[in-house]
Amino acid sequence: MPEHGEFFYAFTLTHSRFILSSMPKPRIVTSITVADFFETHQESLSLELITDRQGLERKIEQPAINRPGLALADFFSYFANKRVQIIGNSEQAYLEQLAPSIREERFRKLCEQKIPCIVVARGNELPAGLIAVANELSVPVMRSPLVTMKFINKATLRLETDFAPSISLHGCMMDIRGIGVLIMGKSGSGKSETAVGLLERGGALVADDLVRVRSINGKPISFAPEGAQGYLEMRGIGIINVGNLYGLGAIRPEKRLDLVITLKSQADLNNVDRTGITRKTIDVLGSDIPHVEIPVAAGRDTARLIDVAALDHQLRLLGYDMAEEFNNRLMERMAKQSQRPPL
Repeated sequence: MPEHGEFFYAFTLTHSRFILSSMPKPRIVTSITVADFFETHQESLSLELITDRQGLERKIEQPAINRPGLALADFFSYFANKRVQIIGNSEQAYLEQLAPSIREERFRKLCEQKIPCIVVARGNELPAGLIAVANELSVPVMRSPLVTMKFINKATLRLETDFAPSISLHGCMMDIRGIGVLIMGKSGSGKSETAVGLLERGGALVADDLVRVRSINGKPISFAPEGAQGYLEMRGIGIINVGNLYGLGAIRPEKRLDLVITLKSQADLNNVDRTGITRKTIDVLGSDIPHVEIPVAAGRDTARLIDVAALDHQLRLLGYDMAEEFNNRLMERMAKQSQRPPL
């Protein structure tokens, strides 16, 4: 007869998945101001404000760019007035062939649609009369030397990031062998000390203490708060600059979240999974992220254990599951034993 433990392994595989729901509520962004858009992306999009600063409090409510060609032709049905408006070569050429009075009238109607702002691509110049209309109606107008489609692509990606739902988590985010690992645990559980051990094994730091996570295209992307990138807090030592100690290769500006590891106290040792067959996940911004609990105690090399957990996760991504292989072998053994004739 097979041992009781064998029945236990087979049973847990059939009950292998449940969800932990201990994550904080995400922050949902429904709009950003034109001032935020301009100040945040001025350098990356090469933006220059060519009107007065009035109207910068206007809100962008959709993370997309609109070309207002039909609107300039006086057709406003289904006009996307909640988006950034861009005037490219086509719109510029159309405006230039209009009589000055009609051109200003059409441009005025566009600005009256409660649009957030206008961007002129390719570094083109708008006629002085149109700039005066924009200033009169407090519609910010910017200019960028980027070609129209390049600006649209770059600006859309940045707006999608600005509008992405986000959460803030308490932990230490690391890149371990290409796997993004969030180390969580109670205060004093050794998260930062473990991070140092992982840095010495070739890992890289994304964020310490406070980890920001955004959902980009359905994937949770982690990063450090502004001004905190590359810094690690260690009790008894203080704040250390990871780049100075371990080199710039030990810092990652952002990393996809692939695995969550919670450090548990020695008192919880009997409540921690021992076989790896029972799969736990934690819901992070709608994505089910694998979750592993590791007990910590004096003398245990927690960094090494987390390194092994990252390797195991990497193998599972490649289609090889060590726990499942063990369980399958056990099931085969049980099947063979059940087929033996009684003595």
